[in-house]
Amino acid sequence: QVQLVESGGGLVQAGGSLRLSCAASGRILTTYAMGWFRQAPGKEREFVAGISRGGDNTYYGDSVKGRFFISRVNAKNTVTLQMNSLKPADTAVYYCAAGFEARAESAMDYWGKGTLVTVSS
Repeated sequence: QVQLVESGGGLVQAGGSLRLSCAASGRILTTYAMGWFRQAPGKEREFVAGISRGGDNTYYGDSVKGRFFISRVNAKNTVTLQMNSLKPADTAVYYCAAGFEARAESAMDYWGKGTLVTVSS
């Protein structure tokens, strides 16, 4: 069993940056690929970024490429999402997830409760 807790969300102006963190407890994080997903009001949840078990492969959704960066520190059981050049369209609840494949929502076994990111124009 894995418990995931996100932090770092908040209100930021367009063009600003935020850093989200996901702290894991329970089974060691190296067992899982990790991903960040988001859900905006009235929209379906979408893939944002993913990272492989060892951290050597990273993946990004088209809308965040070049602006968001995912990393992990397995020794600390944490995954972070650095978000730069934020846009109002990035406003959403961001979820951390753990599973056997870093990009697919259906492959995720564990989910955090989410953290709200609001980007003002």
